[in-house]
Amino acid sequence: MRILTVGFSDEYVKELEKELEKYFICIVDNAKDMYDATNFTDFRHYELVIIVDEGVKFSLERYVNEVKKKKSETKIIILSSNTKAQSAFFDLGVDDVVYHHCEHPDLIAARVLSNMRHLFGTQVNIEKLVIDIANKKIEYDEKIVSLNGKTFDILAYLALRKQRVFSKDEIINALWEEPEYVSDNTVEVAINQIRKRLKSILGFQVIHTVRRRGYKFSY
Repeated sequence: MRILTVGFSDEYVKELEKELEKYFICIVDNAKDMYDATNFTDFRHYELVIIVDEGVKFSLERYVNEVKKKKSETKIIILSSNTKAQSAFFDLGVDDVVYHHCEHPDLIAARVLSNMRHLFGTQVNIEKLVIDIANKKIEYDEKIVSLNGKTFDILAYLALRKQRVFSKDEIINALWEEPEYVSDNTVEVAINQIRKRLKSILGFQVIHTVRRRGYKFSY
């Protein structure tokens, strides 16, 4: 999962990232302000954006609209000290509001979990197939399947979002620190490795190509 934080100090983001990694395979980008955030969301896909309220309603409203227009599934959490502005934030289209957050990155991580619970999982269990995300281990009928690095991350990413189709661009944006420097061919090679390894053990494919759209996990 790729997350964008807006308005945090680098030190706070590091603490938050430690907390989030307890729950998710994730990459966190940090934007200094709304203007900087726009540069990130113009070129990268995010499943979650966490914003420290700057008190400028117009810029926040415009930014929320831009994010939701680009990808309606993107969740937006606002962090604010203004307890009277909750209804106004929800009217803008944000998904959650958190107060008094400054000393509690674990609280933010817990709220992220509550909003992104559908993507959380330390294991994917489907009949005889077990994908142990926390330990990066795959078993099928008690046989070990060896997958490492990004090949494992791609499998876990798709398995947690089973039946949904993802383009190569979305996969790259979610799993590489600097997606701009990664080619589509990198994903194709990794997908072929996953298919080859899994088919040798399972006897069938779980990663399917949807023509002109991308890939999906289907067991």
